[in-house]
Amino acid sequence: MIQFNHANKTLMLFAAFLPLLGLYGCGQLASPQKTATVDLSQVTVVLGDQVGSTRALVEAANALEGVPYKYKWASFQVAAPLFEALRVGAVDTAPAGDLPVLAAAVGQTPLKILATRVSMGEGLGIIVQADSPIKGVADLKGKTVVVSSARGSVSQYQLYGALEEAGLKRTDVTVKFVLPTDAAAAFSSKRIEVWATFDPYFYVAQENGGRVLRDGKGINSGLSLITASDEALTDPGKRAAIADFLKRLNKANDWAIANPDAYAQVYAKLSRLPLNTSKSITQRGARELRPVSDDDIRTLQTVADRSYQDEILPTRIEVRSIAKQSIWTK
Repeated sequence: MIQFNHANKTLMLFAAFLPLLGLYGCGQLASPQKTATVDLSQVTVVLGDQVGSTRALVEAANALEGVPYKYKWASFQVAAPLFEALRVGAVDTAPAGDLPVLAAAVGQTPLKILATRVSMGEGLGIIVQADSPIKGVADLKGKTVVVSSARGSVSQYQLYGALEEAGLKRTDVTVKFVLPTDAAAAFSSKRIEVWATFDPYFYVAQENGGRVLRDGKGINSGLSLITASDEALTDPGKRAAIADFLKRLNKANDWAIANPDAYAQVYAKLSRLPLNTSKSITQRGARELRPVSDDDIRTLQTVADRSYQDEILPTRIEVRSIAKQSIWTK
């Protein structure tokens, strides 16, 4: 029987809690407002999320108080099912790392990038067991690396970048893709030696005694993206609501920077992770939120081209064609 320590039990509770972050929590209307062409009181937007992180930020700052439209939250464990929901119209917005967004666009999910968030890249990386003989990335030659969660993830990109940095080829390792909650259980029971993953799983694995082999700093772009479906953006009401949401999210981001303890408390409540763990995860997460810029597009194009070269993406994509710079301003 697999034995779980306290941190891993907490993470499993977190995974079990994820469905509860789904299509619940409809926003309350307050003083419905009208524009010349749109009655926002008749608009409902479905806000996609991953592991409840955006919702935690928004609720901690009370950023959606008094919105003139209705909203619902739909949270997913990882990016792939989130973008499938976006593709079929089950959600209107989707936050994700750079590569999952590009992979979704290549996979014929009609979306636009509206905003970027910036972090330092330490919230993801390659982790090994504390007693592993692997001392550096160069020692991964001939090893199996578990990547969370699917082909086209930020962790796959980080792994390939780390391998090249160490003078190895992609073919020097065997890559297996495993959902992060399943991989967390296997890593805790030492059935996985090498794991490439992201927060909160990456941080919890460190708390469990895992040793970081290489994080994402200097490899990953540090950009996470807020996207919306083309269908939502062609609807005048949803487009206006999404623009308003982004402005409120920006204010929530500023509030979180100024009030890290209060933010961590709400994150801990929604995720069911310990408060100290939540503080560490939220403090090293994405900081600045901004409309997608020309510099962001150039950075993302580098990621796209590199991912095509490394056969992570099956085709090349022109990033500017999926960027929308005119939806909102700070």
